[in-house]
Amino acid sequence: MRPPAPALPTAIPVPAAAGLDRRVLVGLCGILLAVLVSGFNETITKVALADIRGAMGISVDDGSWVVALYSAMSVSAMAFAPWCAATFSLRRFALAMIAGFMLLGVLCPLAPNLQVFLVLRALQGLCGGALPPLLMSVALRFLPPGIKLYGLAGYALTATFGPSMGTPLAAFWVEQAGWHWAFWQVVPYCLAAMAMVAWGLPRDPLRLERFAQFDGVGLLLGLPALVLLVLGLVQGPRLNWFDAPVITLMLGGGGGLLVLFMVNEWFHPLPFFKLQLLAHRNLSYSLVTLGGVLFVLLAVISIPSGFLAGVQGYRPQQTAPLLLWVAVPQVVALPLVAALLNLRAVDCRWVLALGLALLALACWLGARLEVAWVRDNFLWVQLLQVFAQPMAVLPLLMLATGGLAPQDGPFASAWFNTVKGFAAVLAGGLLEAIAQGRRHVHSTALVERLGEQPWLADGPQLEGRLQAQVQALTSADLYLVVAAVALALIPLIAWMPTRIHPPRAVA
Repeated sequence: MRPPAPALPTAIPVPAAAGLDRRVLVGLCGILLAVLVSGFNETITKVALADIRGAMGISVDDGSWVVALYSAMSVSAMAFAPWCAATFSLRRFALAMIAGFMLLGVLCPLAPNLQVFLVLRALQGLCGGALPPLLMSVALRFLPPGIKLYGLAGYALTATFGPSMGTPLAAFWVEQAGWHWAFWQVVPYCLAAMAMVAWGLPRDPLRLERFAQFDGVGLLLGLPALVLLVLGLVQGPRLNWFDAPVITLMLGGGGGLLVLFMVNEWFHPLPFFKLQLLAHRNLSYSLVTLGGVLFVLLAVISIPSGFLAGVQGYRPQQTAPLLLWVAVPQVVALPLVAALLNLRAVDCRWVLALGLALLALACWLGARLEVAWVRDNFLWVQLLQVFAQPMAVLPLLMLATGGLAPQDGPFASAWFNTVKGFAAVLAGGLLEAIAQGRRHVHSTALVERLGEQPWLADGPQLEGRLQAQVQALTSADLYLVVAAVALALIPLIAWMPTRIHPPRAVA
């Protein structure tokens, strides 16, 4: 039996930069633009799904697979993109993914039938999901230590600014120009991003020798594992989870393949995931806490949007200002938080604790909502999140990436981005499952109360008022659950992560 080949380095060593390279900054901004556009694009099918189904004659059940396939391929791509970038070079791989994403966006509305549309949308998810890890890799590899946190703040925009901004943009195009343009809006942004990346990022050589140690078994195990798990989580609420054999098969099969994938990664000389990195307490803590933070961030977007749509009949464009109250100030809030964390005297762990506490406070205020609430009643709930969100996300990035060797950067990017993508899907499934359970509890309780007081059942529009009350009570419960999650994450800060100082140049 031939002995295994020696392990190859995972990244080309980069000399320490004396100052900021403007070309690299332009390239970083190009990838940031592409990542934000891919995030905006992910919300298209959620906002425009009714219009897409009507135009293409798609049923509700078939339409759900449009969202599920995009999410599954996007999360899967995050796991393997860092390896591809190290092999084909960041610049080449980024240009290919942005070009593919743009072309597929043009073709999606032109699909002749559902099957072709699903294939195109899944491939677009694959290209879009490959972009966020590249953004983190560029920030970690090329930025000087003194401003590295500002590069990570740009990455944090994808978790704070992107999700809140995507819905208003998609709603605008759907309402004003038609659902086709919700897809086609990506073209000018992608062209600009490609020009910036082509000019700004270094022309690294191809490293095809890495294929000598290609982790083929890992790819064959990991890709279907992630796809099956994400599909099961997205479709679970619709099919009532394990009551449907297909959900049991997806989650059970995906979980089994994931275990085999992790065993393979532990022993492979050039894995996609380096499990040994989990020995770093700060990275492990960041990955665990990231799931809870993303659950909170998703909830504070979906709860008020769902309430206003279900109770007040708001369309997405009418809900847009609510989301913009949080999204637009992020452009200022994130650099300010990065500047705060860049002070050596500031402990990022307590900035994180304060951010989580502010998120819990915002959710506690939201839990006081009533049926009569309209968009303006959520003002303070949203404004509290302007600094709470970056204070909860940026310290996690600092903890996850600080103290790692440069050659571990691609592995850290694979870990953080895959967990981020998977946690967002898991959070959506859990939130919907909790909402379904609370709706059932409140609906049953209100109907029983009406049965004890039959004269109330003669009122006009009883069913509508009953549904509105159920929605309000459910939304209040969800806010309380989310507040409890945010508070529960705070004690972990005193136990798991260790103090880390902002990056500085080596003297």
